[in-house]
Order: sequence, then structure tokens, then C-alpha cells
Amino acid sequence: MTAKDCIFCQIAQGKMDAKKVYEDEHVLAFEDISPQAPIHLLVIPKKHISSLLELQPEDEKLVAHLLLSMKKIARQFNLEEKGFRVVNNIGEDGGQTVFHIHFHLLGGRNLTWPPG
Repeated sequence: MTAKDCIFCQIAQGKMDAKKVYEDEHVLAFEDISPQAPIHLLVIPKKHISSLLELQPEDEKLVAHLLLSMKKIARQFNLEEKGFRVVNNIGEDGGQTVFHIHFHLLGGRNLTWPPG
């Protein structure tokens, strides 16, 4: 899949609607359309990267920024006291359905283990 065909790239470029909750120059977070928890957000880099397996050494700063952005977003939603979960699905068997690296940030309830 190319960036041109990617639904998350289209959302990041403003070509498709999403309920955005956080945005900066490199990262976008928006509500999941099929939430699995009271708070279920998708956090993406604006740069198209298909999956964690496609990360390159030059993406190191972007990944660090992405993780620090999730910390800000968790605070924005008052999740730091009770906790939350961050999930990254990789490949078909891992549950990845959109091939643009993204992280699910879930919270607002007791999240059980194992997840699925």
C-alpha cells in the first residue's frame, strides 16, 4: 500500500474526516471508529510507515516523539492515575488491519489480560 492509498495518510492530510484529539507537526491522534474502551484513540505518525517492521534508523526521533506524544495525550484524558494500555498490532496475524503504523491508546476502564 502506498501513502496515496492509505486511509490514515488521508486523515492526516485532512482529506478524510476523523475526530481529532491531538495534533502536532509529526503526530496525529483521533478517536477509533469502533472503540473497545471508553477512551480508544489511534495515534499515528504523519509520515507513512507500513508497520513497526518497516521502521528505519532515521525514524528514531519520530518514534521517540510519538511515544512522548502518547504520554501527553494520556494526561489530556486524565489516564495517568488509573492507567491505560498502548497496543501496536503488526501484520495480519497480529491483528493489523490498516497498514500504517499506529498505536491504540485505551483507557477509562479496567483492561483485562490476556487481551485476545
